[in-house]
Amino acid sequence: MSDLKPYTSNQTKTEQVQTMFDRVAHRYDMLNHLLSMGADHQWRRKTVQKATQNNPQTIVDLACGTADLTLALARNATNANLLGFDLSEGMLEVGRKKVADAGLSNRITLSQANAEKLDIESESVDSVTIAFGIRNFEHPELGLKEMVRILKRNGRIVVLEFSMPENKAFRAVYRWYFRNILPLVAGWISGDRKAYDYLPRSVEQFPWGDRFARIMIEQGCSNVEITTLMGGIAMIYTGTK
Repeated sequence: MSDLKPYTSNQTKTEQVQTMFDRVAHRYDMLNHLLSMGADHQWRRKTVQKATQNNPQTIVDLACGTADLTLALARNATNANLLGFDLSEGMLEVGRKKVADAGLSNRITLSQANAEKLDIESESVDSVTIAFGIRNFEHPELGLKEMVRILKRNGRIVVLEFSMPENKAFRAVYRWYFRNILPLVAGWISGDRKAYDYLPRSVEQFPWGDRFARIMIEQGCSNVEITTLMGGIAMIYTGTK
């Protein structure tokens, strides 16, 4: 996969992604909802449905950010304990406040960690989720391998990630918006234009669709299914250990 980085510095991609999300944490939720016109709520609901079909008791949410998906999982899987991990302490601070406000601190624990090196026992988790994070990994294959390692047999991996529209005309219009309008608006609101210049470039270089499904299979997933959202703007990949 691509070694594209958000900034032109000597930091590793992992370090730059951590810096990027620390910088935009204060506006991240608002921008997510604004730039997706609210569709991100529906996408997360579909992700939760797929991640909880096996009645999980333990769920790990990687690249959990401000805990939107983590909270949605907890509200659906009412008997489950959840562990959320993210590189950015700034994002986690926002997430912890949301968890506390929701009265779910007894079931949700948010911690700073690199998802490619998890301090979690092998075959101890029922479901693993990640939303809009796998393309930011320095080594996505290692991240997928870790997900498979910590899962119990028949556990589920559910990945929600941006992609590009399948229709050529729609893709051309979307790419123009993605490259020109989105970075301008989001950069002004967040105060970090480079973060939102990086977003469309990272999506365009991500091996979405069947290519990513093959990578999941290569790292130990079976029964991989793809759900296309809004004509291909995003996709949900579901796999089983």
